[in-house]
Amino acid sequence: MPIIDSQVHAYEANTPQRPWASVPNWPPHVTGDEMVAAMDKVGVDGAIFVSPFAMYRYDASYAVEVQCKHPGRFALVKPVDPDDPAVADVIAEWKKTPGTVGIRIMLVKEPGRDRDPNHPGFERILRAAARHDFPVNLLCWGNLEAGTTLIDRHPDVRFVLDHLGILQPRTPEARSPEPWAELPKVLDLARRPNLVIKVSGACTLSQKPYPYPDIWDPLARVFDAWGFERCLWGTDWTRAYAVVNYEQAVKPFLETDRLSESERAMLMGGACAKVYRWSPTKR
Repeated sequence: MPIIDSQVHAYEANTPQRPWASVPNWPPHVTGDEMVAAMDKVGVDGAIFVSPFAMYRYDASYAVEVQCKHPGRFALVKPVDPDDPAVADVIAEWKKTPGTVGIRIMLVKEPGRDRDPNHPGFERILRAAARHDFPVNLLCWGNLEAGTTLIDRHPDVRFVLDHLGILQPRTPEARSPEPWAELPKVLDLARRPNLVIKVSGACTLSQKPYPYPDIWDPLARVFDAWGFERCLWGTDWTRAYAVVNYEQAVKPFLETDRLSESERAMLMGGACAKVYRWSPTKR
């Protein structure tokens, strides 16, 4: 099976022609070409390109440009705006765009994204997602109860839980002394049949140096609860840039002896291809 990264973010430099909405602690640019080069260096065949909300908010035009240039390497997911009364039309148009495989909603306790799960925009979004058979990537780390409300309210929607559902540090100094404290809640979520989980950004939860040996015991509990066919490996690069580089986020999964070859194949590509109904093709 191909190796598919379930979440990457690429973007141009901050310029007046395409200005950033905010300036996170990411590299000054990681263009589509640079992302492909990083993937090629470590043998990643393709990736789900999630248009970065930090820079571009709900505008996925750069992601579309990159996918047009590298159609065999990227499939596209864009954030959609629950405050937009026409969001259902936005989703319908996104479905027609070449290379699109899903949408994303954010339900986190952060400025600009802290919304109640009863917000009427989520109802519009999730009805449209079901209509167009789009998986919904759900970022609700630090707010799992609110995310669970949406998941349970919409059993006909295919949800993808971002980043293990666990709040991850953006800098080494921000690491939690108990990074896996929410793990029991994550394991309980595995009972939801309309939900799969991204095992993305896991290396940022380590409290030990590369190759992060302490991630494997908690991840084994995730694999046991969810099954490998519902676990999608990913790096969440470049969000994870300040904590781990791309190679460091890939190689521990390629080289660990905690996975059999069949488990590795499913975790690092097979499950992702099934969920998004997309596989990369190198040209």
